[in-house]
Amino acid sequence: MTISIGVDVGGSGIKVAAVDLAGGGKLASTRLRVLTPNPSTPDAVIRVIARLVKRTATAAKTPDAPVGAGVPCVVLEGTTMTAANLDKTWIGFPAVDAMTKAVRRGVSVGNDADVAGLAEMRFGLGATDPNTRKGVVIFLTLGTGVGSAVFNDGVLVPNTELGHMEIRGRDAERRSAAAARIRRGISWKAWSQDLDEHLQAIDRLFWPRMIILGGGVSKQADRFIPRLTCRPPVLAATLRNEAGIVGAALLAAEENVQKELDPDQ
Repeated sequence: MTISIGVDVGGSGIKVAAVDLAGGGKLASTRLRVLTPNPSTPDAVIRVIARLVKRTATAAKTPDAPVGAGVPCVVLEGTTMTAANLDKTWIGFPAVDAMTKAVRRGVSVGNDADVAGLAEMRFGLGATDPNTRKGVVIFLTLGTGVGSAVFNDGVLVPNTELGHMEIRGRDAERRSAAAARIRRGISWKAWSQDLDEHLQAIDRLFWPRMIILGGGVSKQADRFIPRLTCRPPVLAATLRNEAGIVGAALLAAEENVQKELDPDQ
């Protein structure tokens, strides 16, 4: 087994599990989930991450497994540059250094939607549908907000923030996120129309070959995907809520290999 530990940091919850990357990205431990601290400052969130990683490493008997974390932020050279659905003190925060110190091992950090998209492309639809490797494919996570991962010929273009496109004078995710349907108390039909408007705006800019929708709501895809009218085909992700954990673990493993090949990186 090739085991890494994945951490998925969201606006409402933090999830951690060990992942068997050689075994198709299956979880190799119980998935731990706790509520995101309020306020969700870096110190508070990282304390939770360190505790959950320790529990996971002990349970999976993998004390030296690399750790990856997906966060709802733009991440540049280990620093979080934005803070969507987290405390604003994450802006300009040295996340990799702080997490590495707290967890006491190397930690890789990436945008949460980017790592979830990587997981879906490696172990989900990307493993079964060759069309996901051709042209522009856009992966969206529908949760507290809307995260995005853009792929061109299977290669990730990192740190796109399509949930923050402006539609009707405000961030698109205010209406198209899965949480928006619940917050506003609207029907699946009404929410589908809001989501459709967002997808049509994305299509006008990127002309993707297909759009993949992930997040927990994707398990209810039959409630809204058939209602969508945007031009590109829209498919439900297969990894659903585990994509963030699996993708973070994948990021950690791949960066660990790169460091072994090039220690001076």
